[in-house]
Amino acid sequence: MHALRPWHIAVLVVVLILLFGAKRLPDAARSLGRSLRIIKAETKSLADDDKDLAEKADAQHGRQPYQAEPVIEPSSVHQPGYQPPAAPADQPQRVRDTN
Repeated sequence: MHALRPWHIAVLVVVLILLFGAKRLPDAARSLGRSLRIIKAETKSLADDDKDLAEKADAQHGRQPYQAEPVIEPSSVHQPGYQPPAAPADQPQRVRDTN
């Protein structure tokens, strides 16, 4: 009952010819084919990108993250009464949190 029969396809073709005309149907089919090819190529490239990312993630799984050495600030900054040099008038002066 729900099967697509050959006469269903024939009626569909007749309706399409009446709606679009015989001249426009080949162009429409051609552009539809191009669009489907583009979609297929893009989905394939997305799948390849996902595969490449998974391989890179597996390769980096065993690596240890880089640990930088701690920054040692000059001791003069932490001395009481220290005044940093004045900034030029054209540049705003930065305020440093001493906590």
